[in-house]
Amino acid sequence: MDPASETWLDLDLTDPAAFVDNDPHAYWRVVRARAPVHWRPGVGRRPGFWVVARHADVRAAYSDHESLISSRGTVLDVLLRGEDSAGGRMLAVTDRPRHPALRRVLGRAFSPRVLDEVVRAVRARTDRLVAAVARGAEFDFAADVADRVPMNTICDLLSIPDGDRPALLRWNKAALSSDGAQVDPYGAVEARNEIVRYLTELARARRARPGDDVISAIAAAEVRGRRLPLEDVALNCYSLVLGGDESSRVSAICAVKALAEHPGQWRALRDGGVGLDTAVEEVLRWATPAMHFARTAARDVVIGGRQVRAGDVVTLWNTSANDDEAVFDRPRRFDLGRTPNRHLSLGHGAHFCLGAFLGRAELRALLAALRESVAEVDLRGEPTPIHSTFLRGYSALPVSFTPRRTPRATGAAGAAVGAGPA
Repeated sequence: MDPASETWLDLDLTDPAAFVDNDPHAYWRVVRARAPVHWRPGVGRRPGFWVVARHADVRAAYSDHESLISSRGTVLDVLLRGEDSAGGRMLAVTDRPRHPALRRVLGRAFSPRVLDEVVRAVRARTDRLVAAVARGAEFDFAADVADRVPMNTICDLLSIPDGDRPALLRWNKAALSSDGAQVDPYGAVEARNEIVRYLTELARARRARPGDDVISAIAAAEVRGRRLPLEDVALNCYSLVLGGDESSRVSAICAVKALAEHPGQWRALRDGGVGLDTAVEEVLRWATPAMHFARTAARDVVIGGRQVRAGDVVTLWNTSANDDEAVFDRPRRFDLGRTPNRHLSLGHGAHFCLGAFLGRAELRALLAALRESVAEVDLRGEPTPIHSTFLRGYSALPVSFTPRRTPRATGAAGAAVGAGPA
């Protein structure tokens, strides 16, 4: 599609192939310039929705949790089908006054006592996986490394049995995206249902015989004076799986692709010219795996000078906000030393990503392992794009890693990985 065309703004944002077949960066550049807040009419029985593209407007909308609520759903395709069945029960789709109390319960899963051990496991697993593939031969980074770190990390957090983890990964992939142009919405719903069924049975077992694990802690906790129903425990554990796997996995794949395509930045990282903290933030901005989040207007509100009516669906496009020329100098330049870096990949406001520290730790571990064990990163074929209205990234990435002749000292890398939140 020609960005100069008058039909450019008519790109179907509900089509999973929209940003596989079209350049998202060119598209959003036009939207920010011509129609930074605009209404997309509904088609048939499908309702219309607002599109918000500029950084300032997206950030302000995330902060306005009184006018723009999450309990009807936070993903466009769910809202266009109706309401999220987990509304008011799962943290991501809950509003005040229940949201802060539920967030405090789930926040215990990310306490320093719990995360110290998990982060150590992340570093050890990532070091081992990267060293194993740094042999100079072609391999699929997605399958051999990226698939194995985030899901195992969140499964460590939840004490999921090893034998159950492959099925959980398979269901989670099917729930949000597809490797092909034909996305099966019924298959996605069934995949989500499988995850919730599995976690409900696990929560039932942990409530009956509690252990020293996160699921047991959530199952035993009270929210506003009452224990959560078992299905609500499962839904909130699913929220941790969803946030802990997809975004970290897609960010890792995008990171390696970007390093291969920007050899100068790879050398700066490898040779210590840029720090891990700033590199992690630039990877998060560059990748922006969750293209958007959605809200519903609880009352009439003005966004970017446009009048939004109560009941309207509002989509906040992180992928555009993170490219906004008003905030980021040369936004399409991959710059691992970029600072400041006010990206919105982890959200903003009351719904800021609960697992932000853990997600950053996973990326730090990957970048540190690459710096320690790899001399060169080379693409060896075309990556397989994800087809999704929500996620953007790749499900397969053929690459090769040339090993370092003399590995860097592990102590310095490990110390950098274990640093606190950026």
